[in-house]
Amino acid sequence: MTKVRREGTLLEALIPIVFLIIFLSVNVSVFGDDALSGSNQIVLILSGAVAALVAYRIGCTWDQIEKSIVKSISSAMASILILLLIGSLAGSWLISGIVPAMIYYGLQILNPTIFLFAACIVCAIVSMATGSSWTTAATVGIALIGIGQTMGLNEGVVAGAILSGAYFGDKLSPLSDTTNLAPAMAGTDLFTHIKYMTYTTLPSIGITLVIFLILGFNNSNTTALVGTDVVLEAISSKFYISGWLFLVPLVVVVLIVKKVPALPALLVGTLLGVVFALIFQPNIIAEVSGYEGAHWKVMFVGTMKALYGRVGVTTSNEMVNELLSSGGMYKMLNTVWLILCAMVFGGIMDAIGALA
Repeated sequence: MTKVRREGTLLEALIPIVFLIIFLSVNVSVFGDDALSGSNQIVLILSGAVAALVAYRIGCTWDQIEKSIVKSISSAMASILILLLIGSLAGSWLISGIVPAMIYYGLQILNPTIFLFAACIVCAIVSMATGSSWTTAATVGIALIGIGQTMGLNEGVVAGAILSGAYFGDKLSPLSDTTNLAPAMAGTDLFTHIKYMTYTTLPSIGITLVIFLILGFNNSNTTALVGTDVVLEAISSKFYISGWLFLVPLVVVVLIVKKVPALPALLVGTLLGVVFALIFQPNIIAEVSGYEGAHWKVMFVGTMKALYGRVGVTTSNEMVNELLSSGGMYKMLNTVWLILCAMVFGGIMDAIGALA
């Protein structure tokens, strides 16, 4: 006998949500910061199972539930691929000396007092020029995080400055896909949409910049300034530092400005990073490879490790050693895992009409 599907009630729609909230609360209270390392993902899967029971109760078949899960995951695939490429890009830009060069020159230009303010503005300009907050965070953001760590600034606050600027620029950029999508769906033109967004985004970024200025002037950490010369020496002793290295991020920015999609643009940036590493930093590739053998095999192993796994460059300064490390694609797998589990839950919730 064929099951007849009925509309779910509000109570039935809330059951998986309430289960998720309670279970997540318990989980985070037990695991703390480690909750994102896997236990939250399990909670999402179990919450999805509860949602599936509700779906079966209202008459959904497993095929319908499965199709909804696949559709939900498919909608996130572009973001997942971008995350993986960002991991590889960070690795190739580390061994090529691009990120160390950004840190090297950035330390000489910026200081802790204005750093957060400047980081926010730089990311806003780059994001507005490229129309991509993701690309801004993946390129300029990586370097700014490193500079902020070297200055002794809180990593979370630096990330906040980067994302504030990146999303501000993305929202007001005529090159942004979401900024173009919104007026298209609402039935208005692009620049009218941007005009009305300024009513909320300009006051928001203004308040944000004031807060970052206040945080900067109240920063009492002077040890970073004293140790800057040591950091610069540690970087220059390991890497060939040159302005030519900035050609790679410049190419990525140009590609995005030319409306090349984020995935191929990031892939080009990653591969150019590998080429520049082979040209300028063969000693670094040999170090991270940990391999002894034919020269071409050493270069191959070193570049591949930088793209997919954890690598680090050893200097005379322990803090710089921590700074000059990357997790490659591997570092992104935990986030990808979280996204997949969240999309499974969301797909089942969509199947039962709970979100509506």
